[in-house]
Amino acid sequence: MIPIWVFTLPFGICAAQTSTFFIKQGAIMNRKLGNGFEVPPASIFTLAAIGMISAVILYDNVLVPTLRKLTGNERGINILQRIGIGMVFSVLSMIVAAMVERKRLDAVEMNGAIKGSLSMSVFWLGPQFIIIGVGDGFALVGLQEYFYDQVPDSMRSLGIALYLSVIGAASFLSSVLITIVDHVTSKSGKSWFGKDLNSSRLDKFFWLLAVITTLNLFMFVFFARKYNYKNVQKLAVADCYEDKSDDGKADVRV
Repeated sequence: MIPIWVFTLPFGICAAQTSTFFIKQGAIMNRKLGNGFEVPPASIFTLAAIGMISAVILYDNVLVPTLRKLTGNERGINILQRIGIGMVFSVLSMIVAAMVERKRLDAVEMNGAIKGSLSMSVFWLGPQFIIIGVGDGFALVGLQEYFYDQVPDSMRSLGIALYLSVIGAASFLSSVLITIVDHVTSKSGKSWFGKDLNSSRLDKFFWLLAVITTLNLFMFVFFARKYNYKNVQKLAVADCYEDKSDDGKADVRV
């Protein structure tokens, strides 16, 4: 269980970018919509929520019934496979984010800091938000299931706390990683994190996250293939019929 917890942290680090650098990107881009209305930067996060909700609906109503017939698994796929799919989407999100940021920096170089950033609509950030949202629909929901179903019975009440600890620890590690990258790149002459985004190299940072998460994904798959699942359904049935009375009636405990 501990290796699984550790290997989900890079996904959490990627997800943490949605409420930090992704929002900062949106704040300096063209947010005008229609006549005079400006989209608040933080509201762009709604796209991630839309992606997550869409993924959950699609998974429950389309993928599970289809995969159940193919695999014979009641869930369609097992919990760790669901988490792994979410990790793949986090890698894709970082790749898209790196490409969009590179395009924004090119616009800044060609047209100047203010005019360059404003030449790109904030909705260029839509794909990276939606993709990470889809990843959340697989990985975060999968983590909730995992820490509820697979923890020992004595720790069942701590399942949600363990799930939230992944998000909290990943947010902390994101800050640590930024500090380390800033320190290392500063020694080479120019830090990836300047005084503002236009003098920074967020595209390189996003590529770094994509590489780290990809390598982590391989390790996750290695451990996931060796993982032995605790069969919650069988245990529940065994508990129901554990105590039998002499007349053959089961003493079912609620």
